[in-house]
Amino acid sequence: MFSKACEYALKTMIYLAADPQKEKRVGLREIAGAIDSPEAFTAKILQQLVRAGLLRSVRGPNGGFQLRQNAAITLAEVVSAIDGDSLLKSCVLGLERCSERHPCPVHDKFKAVRDHLAGVLGSTHIDDLASGNSYLKL
Repeated sequence: MFSKACEYALKTMIYLAADPQKEKRVGLREIAGAIDSPEAFTAKILQQLVRAGLLRSVRGPNGGFQLRQNAAITLAEVVSAIDGDSLLKSCVLGLERCSERHPCPVHDKFKAVRDHLAGVLGSTHIDDLASGNSYLKL
């Protein structure tokens, strides 16, 4: 459903949220190892998350990445930062002209699915997923 980059981004965000010392900065190598992702690919994903304002990045010997402060982050924000909104807005059949006014044959059937998915992504916070998850190498 999500791109590989988005899956890694979600794992990264959950990994960082699971750290009890959220003020601690985590380096690229540690994050890539924890989510089992190649470092170069992880670096590109981290850059996208920083540009989207979901992560803070600090260079230098005590540098690294950490979640943005004082704000709950939803799955929708992460998915949007990496994959955009095409999952929730594009036609299931890939038709360019599909819309509410000119629906494709399956438009109405998938509208409910899309609306439900948007609700789940928008109401699920990274912090909620981070507690008690041991599948990531913490």
